[in-house]
Amino acid sequence: MQYNIPNLLTWLRILLIPVFVSVFYLSDHTISPHYKNLFATSVFMLAAMTDWLDGYLARKLDQMSAFGAFLDPVADKLMVAAALLLLVKLGRADALIAFIIIGREITISALREWMAKVGASKSIAVSMLGKIKTTFQMLALLMLLYHEPLLGMDIQFLGELLLYLAALLTLWSMGYYLMRAMPQLKKS
Repeated sequence: MQYNIPNLLTWLRILLIPVFVSVFYLSDHTISPHYKNLFATSVFMLAAMTDWLDGYLARKLDQMSAFGAFLDPVADKLMVAAALLLLVKLGRADALIAFIIIGREITISALREWMAKVGASKSIAVSMLGKIKTTFQMLALLMLLYHEPLLGMDIQFLGELLLYLAALLTLWSMGYYLMRAMPQLKKS
């Protein structure tokens, strides 16, 4: 394992997961619901920003590594799954939507691993559709973690709407990746 700034940021993202989850297990006497929401949203936002930053720094500092390429998407999936499961527990997200998003992540991760083994990983490289899906998903998760009205807007409603859109994009992008992999799948 290489110790470089991008990989350390990825490890930080993984370590932040129990931090933003555990705050909701504290009593309301220890920390008010408002501050729970604010703290969890802030930590999740910091973790999401490290996702962008570690990729940027890996390219800028020429510190890309096979381990970093493996760990980065794992950290992303863990972060999203933890947030979705927490939001379902809090009654802020629908379990079916969480299942769709987490199921897609597992499916595409397995597909990417298999395609890499057969030497065809470039055919299912991250697409713009996947990036758009991730943007909607992260915004939705931030809003649902915050949960409270902001600047007169119903953040819970907007978060739910964005999460449903993210779920649709999730299914669409999964179909896209499966179609891209179909020639290789037919060969097997």
